[in-house]
Amino acid sequence: MANDELILLDFWPSMFGMRLRIALAEKEIKYEYKEEDLRNKSPLLLQMNPIHKKIPVLIHNGKPICESIIGVEYIEEVWKDKAPLLPSDPYERAQARFWADYIDKKLYDTARKIYTTTGDEQEAGKKDFIEILKVLEGALGEKPYYGGDNFGFGDIALIGFYCWFHAYEVYGNFSIEAECPKLVAWAKRCMKRDSVAKTLPDQHKVLEFVKILREKLGLE
Repeated sequence: MANDELILLDFWPSMFGMRLRIALAEKEIKYEYKEEDLRNKSPLLLQMNPIHKKIPVLIHNGKPICESIIGVEYIEEVWKDKAPLLPSDPYERAQARFWADYIDKKLYDTARKIYTTTGDEQEAGKKDFIEILKVLEGALGEKPYYGGDNFGFGDIALIGFYCWFHAYEVYGNFSIEAECPKLVAWAKRCMKRDSVAKTLPDQHKVLEFVKILREKLGLE
């Protein structure tokens, strides 16, 4: 598939877009990266994702693949001969998908409350966020990665949130490492991989982005 045309429509702080960037890096697949301005979405984005009008969108030979977890599975299926991201065992594959789905349903909206709300709502969001992280830490157990000995699908689903941890801590006034030391140790382990280290933006850059976001919401 050397002649494939691959384009990724994305936005740099998106933990969802990071999933696709990491998966593509793990498999050493070349692609064209197009940064989107989410306040002024490109005609290409609106054409390729008319239903949700959201990033990330992976465009493979002119055909769009929307939703980040679906995109990671697609990358795995098309380029399955290199750096497998999902385990070969059907039960383990189902477990990996379960945790990716759990992360998608629970984590983003809860985490968002930490920096977009104040008072009781923020406190409730912070409490829920810590509880979700503790569940995820429990799922990791004593394994080095969510895929066991190998970095894979579950790790890719979660690791993009790590570069947002500093912003959550600053605005939520708490320490994630104090609450979930094994989870932070896992994240630092993942950061030793080139695919992750080169994809995740600096935590302070994300904090600056969140500060601008809060200014627009009238919270700063």
